[in-house]
Amino acid sequence: MGAAPRIALRCVVALIALGACGAPEAPSPEPDPVTERELASGRIVGFANDDGAHVWRGVPFAKPPVGELRWRAPRPPESWQGTRDATRFGNACPQFGGLIARFSGEGDPTDVIGSEDCLVANVFAPPFAPGDVPRGDARLPVMVWIHGGGNSIGSAEIYELGRLARSEQVVVVALQYRLGVLGWFRHPALHEEGESADDRSGNYGTLDLIRGLEWVRENASAFGGDPDRVIVFGESAGGINVYSLLISPRARGLFQGAIVQSGALWSSSVDEAVNLSDAPVPGHPQSSSEVLLSVLQRRGAEDRAAAVREAAVLSPDRIGALLRGASLEEIFSPFDAKERAGMYRGPFLVRDGHVLPEAPPLAVFEAGAHQRVPVILGSNRDETKLFLLFSDDSVTRLFGFPLWLSDARRYDLLAEYQSRMWKETGVDEPAQAMSRYGDVFVYRFDWDEEPRVLFADYGRLLGAAHAMELFFVLGHLDVGRANRFLFDEARRPAAEALSAAMMSYWGRFAHGAAPDRGRAGDLPRWQPWLPTPAGARFLVFDTEAGGGVRMAEDVADREDLFGEVARDPRFATTRERCEVYAGFVGWDESLSEERYAEVADGACADIPPGEFESAP
Repeated sequence: MGAAPRIALRCVVALIALGACGAPEAPSPEPDPVTERELASGRIVGFANDDGAHVWRGVPFAKPPVGELRWRAPRPPESWQGTRDATRFGNACPQFGGLIARFSGEGDPTDVIGSEDCLVANVFAPPFAPGDVPRGDARLPVMVWIHGGGNSIGSAEIYELGRLARSEQVVVVALQYRLGVLGWFRHPALHEEGESADDRSGNYGTLDLIRGLEWVRENASAFGGDPDRVIVFGESAGGINVYSLLISPRARGLFQGAIVQSGALWSSSVDEAVNLSDAPVPGHPQSSSEVLLSVLQRRGAEDRAAAVREAAVLSPDRIGALLRGASLEEIFSPFDAKERAGMYRGPFLVRDGHVLPEAPPLAVFEAGAHQRVPVILGSNRDETKLFLLFSDDSVTRLFGFPLWLSDARRYDLLAEYQSRMWKETGVDEPAQAMSRYGDVFVYRFDWDEEPRVLFADYGRLLGAAHAMELFFVLGHLDVGRANRFLFDEARRPAAEALSAAMMSYWGRFAHGAAPDRGRAGDLPRWQPWLPTPAGARFLVFDTEAGGGVRMAEDVADREDLFGEVARDPRFATTRERCEVYAGFVGWDESLSEERYAEVADGACADIPPGEFESAP
């Protein structure tokens, strides 16, 4: 395969996983005096982008969390003199490089890229001359975007939000936040007793988002935004983080609505975040104590056992200084750089009892202890096809390029049941809990009209895969060289109509706390989630060829899914059924390992879930 197809394939992965790709970044645009605005920290100037929106990039909302501020709560930004040029992106937060980190180019995936000086916001607003910026009751709603990437990769730089801002007459703010091991890291040696509960929490990525929302409250009016009408929205890990803000006591009052796109209720206990993996109460394999051992090994300890002995005799002050002074390469050393194109797992979102409740998120929602604001929750019908496309043996590839399905039946079964479990645990369960206390609106994204490219039928291979809805919500269906893989000209008008509908619903929600019939009032009414005899009500997003935008009723709980897998005649072998159950175990223990051995009358008891590689 030549260079051009390889680049195109990288673009497809990047576009779907993180929402952008294309030509190398153009030079920074010229500042436009019309965009000068006065913030609490000083004056800035931005530019007008190709969509006609006004844009300000790389605006700091906190002090750089470097040196002694590494693994401490964010502090408000320093003021500056003169007019700050806000036409250039800020730094990406530290993460592994690789093919979907646009700002890293062709960097080696084992390289750590980015800078700890990364807490910046990008702002998009409809174009207003300085004297015409809306004031008072005329101010616009503010939508705060939280990017995805497994909470370990990604950047606000990747998302172009000007079209949404202009078409829906909203101010959109995209926040960056500390990722992975720098964003969620709790170690008792890092903090003295006199420090704040924020500093000790371990939830620095979450606190970055809260500081960003505080910055929005302080500065929204400068852009024509209303600080009392703020919607937080995010996709994938961004959706996980929106859930965390809903349950965080520290975020109360900072937003008035929330949208979760393909999120999940993932979190970690303090024991998981801190303890060694072989402790009596085991910690995560990449807990803070395990990271310390890895740093000690990088600095000369012969092996893990020697590092354990060395750590045992170090004072807390020495450990704190060692960790804060460690290089990024040392801190990232315990993690697998090649896992999921740079994404890695860790004990993120720590249930510390201060920033996040000690109870798991679903229990918080069931108790009504969350921020009771209107919410939109949704998922994509074929979520896990994105991951299966590049990992499962059912896909025939040439030099990594997907060509066709060698076992379409098995591929579709894995994708169907894994994606349904995603919806059940990430949408239906929290919807059921939150609907007792306020309005909940649920959707499923079904669009699957990607074209066929040579032997590859992307409508079948990808379908309504994870993150595909981003193109539609953000209004960007022209993706340059990757158009041939995603949007063909013949079906472009239908896709554009669907995109306009999704933006209209999102905009109406921001303006009025309910998506209703969209901003123009010409779409099907989106009714609140409500159990019915047939299931639960949700909105389906699709083109007319796929049935159109419409309300539907369907829901299945975990036990229903377990039983369906056991009865489904499409499975050829017991092992195939067990592979699906193993995927449920991998999906944040939606099925416990103990219960795994019992489902289907114990059919999988002799096949350990670790034998399978297809878990999401």
